[in-house]
Amino acid sequence: MNGFLLIYKEKGFSSNEIVQNIKKNFLLKKVGHLGTLDPEAEGLLILAINRATKFSNYFLNSDKSYFVEIRLGIVTDTDDGTGKIIKKCEVSCSKENVKKEIKSFLGESFQKPPFFSALKHKGKPLYKYARNGQFIDKEPRKIEIKQIKNITYRDSICSFQLTCTKGTYIRSLARDLGENLGCGAHMKSLIRLTQHSFDVENALTIKKISTSHLIKIDDAFKEYKKITLNKEDLKIFKNGRRVNINSKPIDILRIYDQSNDFVGIGSILDNHLKHKQLV
Repeated sequence: MNGFLLIYKEKGFSSNEIVQNIKKNFLLKKVGHLGTLDPEAEGLLILAINRATKFSNYFLNSDKSYFVEIRLGIVTDTDDGTGKIIKKCEVSCSKENVKKEIKSFLGESFQKPPFFSALKHKGKPLYKYARNGQFIDKEPRKIEIKQIKNITYRDSICSFQLTCTKGTYIRSLARDLGENLGCGAHMKSLIRLTQHSFDVENALTIKKISTSHLIKIDDAFKEYKKITLNKEDLKIFKNGRRVNINSKPIDILRIYDQSNDFVGIGSILDNHLKHKQLV
């Protein structure tokens, strides 16, 4: 029971609720998610099970893609549909202008996080301050929108797919789009489609998921080259020492023993192999 589960998180559940549900139902020791989704968002939530939690960092920093709907003309205090309406404006934007402003987000930029977020200030999440009327400003963070496609606009609602780097807040993007268009906006809905090489099409709800759907740890790294070590080199590798190997530098490798059991991942530098993470 070591590997990853692809959950389709439905609206109304927090990411932590999903984690606790799976942990309890399958009697698991360790479960963690590889990137939170807001309760009102849905889509792909990747769970690391038991020893797979050791490998979480390799996916937490990966790019993600989403399908988002944004409603123009209404501003909320949470930048999404769950918040209190604080402003309404008439929307007179043309379809061409909306598309132009959406595409302007492509590339690198600095984004101000929303007041209602899990980012911490003095050890406490920002949303806890915001719920008490304290709105804490955090420094803008560097993000990158790598792709935007399938833009539609009708009846003050625009939608599109985007691929972005870690730390991008789609609610903030909706807020900024509304400000750029001069009419305000908030995120109406959000679906996470992909993360790393995982796809929402292969995800199942907590009612349908079972341990038979577990993805093995090494299968999550299947795009990387595989190396099999002999008994002597394997002992050196496991002890954290360097194994002599004539090779060009490689950042990530899958390492196996002679029984074809997955041992962990390693890297090669200066003709030496060393482990990065052991199972």
